[in-house]
Amino acid sequence: MKIAIGGDHAGFTYKAPLTKMLKKLGHEVIDFGTNSEASVDYADFIHPLSIFVEEGKADYGILICGSGNGVAITANKHQKIRAALCWKVELAALARQHNNANAIAIPARFVSLNMAKKMVKTFLETNFEGGRHERRVNKIPIC
Repeated sequence: MKIAIGGDHAGFTYKAPLTKMLKKLGHEVIDFGTNSEASVDYADFIHPLSIFVEEGKADYGILICGSGNGVAITANKHQKIRAALCWKVELAALARQHNNANAIAIPARFVSLNMAKKMVKTFLETNFEGGRHERRVNKIPIC
């Protein structure tokens, strides 16, 4: 799979270890930044990442900031993005199973790196269940 990853300064320290794990699992990773712990605006990285996923150039997005909220809100402004804020493995699985999420938002200040890795792995390995969930997911876009 092709995975787009990005976030702000608060998520920077998780980006490299997550990228390493993803590559070890055989995924191609496209890094949208940021590339340091210097303060930045997450939207500057998440909008280009979201467009990349919307255009089908990546299968999924991994979004990382301090709370996970800023990156999720930004990504979800894009009609074809369904970004799920997750802080437990079960939420990552449900985001895929029930919501067909194509991006996971990770709150780096509230979950350990180990938990972030487990969530990402679960997110990528979990399939959308379809059925009644597909009807609901199809009602999400407004355009």
